[in-house]
Amino acid sequence: QVQLVESGGRLVQPGGSLRLSCKASRMITSVFNPNNWGWFRQAPEKERELVASIITENSRNYADSVKGRFTISRDNARKTVYLQMSDLKPEDTAVYYCNALTGTREPKYNWGLGTQVTVSS
Repeated sequence: QVQLVESGGRLVQPGGSLRLSCKASRMITSVFNPNNWGWFRQAPEKERELVASIITENSRNYADSVKGRFTISRDNARKTVYLQMSDLKPEDTAVYYCNALTGTREPKYNWGLGTQVTVSS
């Protein structure tokens, strides 16, 4: 069974940067590679939202709220997806999750535990 393991979240001041990682363990490379991968986040009392997705380095999409500040990337050999976040704002505070996306951009696998990002002074 696929296991998604997110890491890298912590408390950071506004304007700061973080790099999140998500490793898809128990997944063979031939399954990992073709997937469209995304980062989601869920703030308290809000629905989980998709903030970035990547098929290839030339095919990436971002929510308007993070465009220009977040960069998604992937390392197929390591079966890992990254989210580089800069100029962080308090409204970026959330638990961040990764998942592969279906053709309708819905999450494909069971969720991991996520990683908490808190932006506060």
